[in-house]
Amino acid sequence: MDTPPNLLTTNRKALTINLDDTKYGTFAEIGAGQEVARVFFQAGGAAGTIAKSMSAYDMTFSDVIYGKAPRYVSRERLVTMLDHEYALLIERLQHKRGESTKFFVFADTVAAKAYKGNNDCHGWMGIRFQAAPGESVPNDVMLHVRMWDKDNVRQQEAIGIVGTNLIYAAFYYRDDLEKFIASLADNLGSDRIEVDMLKFSGPAFAHVDNRLMSLHLVRCGLTNAVMFGPGGDVLQPSEVLYKKAILVERGSFRPVTHVNVDMLNCASAQFLQEPAVQGKEMIVLMEITMNNLLAGGTLDAADFLSRVDMLGDIGCTVLISNYSEYYRLTSYFRRYTKEMIGVAMGINNLLEIFNERYYEHLEGGILENFGRLFRNSVRLYIYPMQRGAYDRYLDGGRHAPLAAGSEGTTTRSPAIGASPFAQEVLITARNVQVSPNLRSLYEHLQENHYLECIIGFNRDILNIFSPDVLERIRLGDARWEAMVPSPVVAAIKKRGLFGYTAIPPTNSSAPPGAV
Repeated sequence: MDTPPNLLTTNRKALTINLDDTKYGTFAEIGAGQEVARVFFQAGGAAGTIAKSMSAYDMTFSDVIYGKAPRYVSRERLVTMLDHEYALLIERLQHKRGESTKFFVFADTVAAKAYKGNNDCHGWMGIRFQAAPGESVPNDVMLHVRMWDKDNVRQQEAIGIVGTNLIYAAFYYRDDLEKFIASLADNLGSDRIEVDMLKFSGPAFAHVDNRLMSLHLVRCGLTNAVMFGPGGDVLQPSEVLYKKAILVERGSFRPVTHVNVDMLNCASAQFLQEPAVQGKEMIVLMEITMNNLLAGGTLDAADFLSRVDMLGDIGCTVLISNYSEYYRLTSYFRRYTKEMIGVAMGINNLLEIFNERYYEHLEGGILENFGRLFRNSVRLYIYPMQRGAYDRYLDGGRHAPLAAGSEGTTTRSPAIGASPFAQEVLITARNVQVSPNLRSLYEHLQENHYLECIIGFNRDILNIFSPDVLERIRLGDARWEAMVPSPVVAAIKKRGLFGYTAIPPTNSSAPPGAV
C-alpha cells in the first residue's frame, strides 16, 4: 500500500499522484466538462500521470466510441466507458511499461445544471485500477453523486474535487475504507455533494461487504438513505424509485415476524386499489432508520447485516435512512416520483406521529409536520393492536410483554393461536385516543382519508411481538419458529442469528424459566 503525505488539499492530492511515476492512466469525462482532468493539469506534473484525456459531448460521437446507450448519465454508460478505456490502455501500453506501472482509468458521466435550470443534477463516476503492476484483474470503485450547488460553475468545481478525492482514496486509503468514504467529501462538505451509492469490486476489495460501506455513507453524512435489493445488491435509489408509486413499512425487523409481513401484504392490497395507483408501477420497501440501528449506542454490523439478509430472504427491497420523522422520509421519495406514497404502520407508530415533542424544532410545530407529510398524495395505513398491548404501550413499556413462561411479571404474551386474547378488543385508527388538543386535527385527517384502517389482517397473529420472539430465540424456546416466516426461520438457524443455538435446552418440554 502506498503511504501518502499528510497533505489533503485537492491540489496536493492531484500533485502527489502526478509525482508518482508508477501511476499512469486515462481520464474520460462526459457531460459537465473535463473537471477532474483539469485539477490534475493545474496541479502540475500531469504528464507523468495522464496518458490520455478525452470527452465526447455529442451523443453521436459518444455512441461511436462507447456504443449506444438508452441513458447517457447512467451506471451502464459508466461501465462501458471504463471497459473501453481500460482495454485500450492495456493494449497500447502494457508491453511498454506494464512491469513498473499501475494503470488506471477514471471516468465520469455527469449532468450539471443546464442553461434552463430544470434538469436533475447528478452523475456517475468510477475508477478502474491495478493495485500492483501487472495485475491481471483490476479493481473498480463506482459511485453516484448529486450536486446541490445552485449554479453550473460551482457544480463543475465540485465534480473536479470529488473525482480527485476518489482517485486519491483508491490509491492511498484502501486499507481504511471508513477513511476512504469520509475523504470523498474532503474540501467540499455534504452540503455540496451527496454520494448515495458506492460499490467496491475486484481482488483488492474481496473482503468488502458493500452493504456496510453503503451504511457508512449514511453515518458519515454523505447521504441520508441507501438501498439494497432482495439479493443484497447495493441499489441506486433513483433507479428504483423513479416515477413509481411507493409503499413503505418502517420497523426494527429484529427479527421479521408474521405481523410485519401481514401488515405489508394487507397495506399493499389496499394501496393497489387506490385510483391514483392503478395502472402505475409500484415499489414496496421495508425501511429501518439509523436511530433504530444505533439503539444500543453503537452499530452492530452483524446485527445490521442479519436484518438486511432476512428481509432479502422474503423478497423485500430494504431502505436504510437517517429520517426520523416520516415527513422527511416522504419528502425524500418526492425527489424521484410524483406518484402516490403509502406508509404502513402500527398503532404505536401512529401515536408517535401525534407526539408534539418531536416537532419542537419546526416553526409550525405539529401542524407543519402534517402539512409536509400529507401535501402530496400521501396516505397512512394503520395496522390494529390488541387492547392489552395498547395499554402497556401507554404505560411506557413498564409492563412490556415477556416470553411465555418467563418470570418477573404477571403480564405475558400467549402462544400463537391461544384463546385468551383471540377476541380481545382491538385498537384501530378509528378508536385510538390522541391528546384532547389534537382530536379535531385527528378527525380532520381521518375524514379526509389521510389515515386508513388496514383491513383483512390476520387476527390470530396480533399477539406476536419482536422482543418476545427475540427472547424465545435466546432461551431456546422453539415456539418462536411459529412466529416468523419460514425463510426467516431457516436464515436464523443457518446463520446462528440473534443468539440462536442448535443445542436444545436440558428439558425441552419445560417452559423457559421453569425449574
